[in-house]
Amino acid sequence: MTNKDKSKYMEGMGMEYRKFADTYYIRVDRDDEIISSILAVCNAEGVKSAIYTGIGGCKEAQIQTFLPETGEFETRTLSGMLELVSLTGNVVSGGEDGLSHHTHAAFAYKDGDAHRFAAGHIKSITVLYTAEIELRPVIGGIIGKQYDPETGTGFWSFEA
Repeated sequence: MTNKDKSKYMEGMGMEYRKFADTYYIRVDRDDEIISSILAVCNAEGVKSAIYTGIGGCKEAQIQTFLPETGEFETRTLSGMLELVSLTGNVVSGGEDGLSHHTHAAFAYKDGDAHRFAAGHIKSITVLYTAEIELRPVIGGIIGKQYDPETGTGFWSFEA
């Protein structure tokens, strides 16, 4: 059996993933969205909470900044060749489909002759070439999400 025979593919998505020991390795392909791909693997594999990291070549990212004074997120969309130099986040139980994510990322890109950098909370990221994600499920428990009325956001709950 070849490595390709052991890999798993998601219907309707270009990504491929494989599990080694307790860790999933996900390759997200051109035009696929990274966060929905991670959540799709979690749903397919029954992962209720996890942490993840990644790198890649992307073409669009929606970066958000939380504004405490308004309780709202301000969203900025970056487009073009975006080097995803760092992606880190978590999946917890308690979202609309049973799971929610909290993701931050940093991107390097060119703006004319200048090299730029942008980072923050992530709403979505679309792949240009590929993205490589390491997904590590929580072992021996489940992390949930609890609502914080003061900030209007959610935080980890260890009672799930």
